[in-house]
Amino acid sequence: MLERTQKIMAQAGIASRRKCEELIKKRLVTVNGKVVKLGDKADYENDEIKVNGKLIKREKRVYIIINKPKNILCSTVDKFGRGTILDLVKTKEKIFPVGRLDFDSEGLLILTNDGDFANRIMHPRYNIKKRYLITLDKQLKRKDFENISKGIAIDGRKVSMFDIVQDKNNVELSIHEGRKHILKLVFTLLGYKAINLKRTAIGNLRLDLQSGGYQFVSKEWLKKNIF
Repeated sequence: MLERTQKIMAQAGIASRRKCEELIKKRLVTVNGKVVKLGDKADYENDEIKVNGKLIKREKRVYIIINKPKNILCSTVDKFGRGTILDLVKTKEKIFPVGRLDFDSEGLLILTNDGDFANRIMHPRYNIKKRYLITLDKQLKRKDFENISKGIAIDGRKVSMFDIVQDKNNVELSIHEGRKHILKLVFTLLGYKAINLKRTAIGNLRLDLQSGGYQFVSKEWLKKNIF
């Protein structure tokens, strides 16, 4: 059956659909020895599909939830030898984090080799809210609370935040986009410093693991608990 090459790559656990599209744009993907373009289709069962010269193969689908500790990279490798999220998990399958958490941030994270599922969690059009608990260096002023409730513009794009709760210098809120450092940038713009940032939920899935703890789950379980 013919399918878009980036979809086959994502299903094979290469990366998220978006990252697979980037690999195709960089001309790193071939089908039967021919470099493919974005939108080209292939037959996984009969075509030879290679990424950067390596033949892809389907792997068993793996879904893991983990409580990422601080000072761990949300990445698969690090050229400086720092610890990555994959150092904490034992599995033979090639997995990757769904979205990101900063090096000094902590909290709920999903690991998988299902690129299509990862894309559904990450892409803004699916409106999957992520909830965070942020500790600031000082108490949030009422006017700033009202400002973030209305939305703050970062690089010309409005950042919408929902269900905002404040307790002294702790602020809990939800957001559905994943631009890099976006919450830290919001509070920096308002004159605050985020001392600690913890993701407490993805959709309806709440964090219930000790720091560094992880759990293998099924796709059906995740769908039931997130959506």
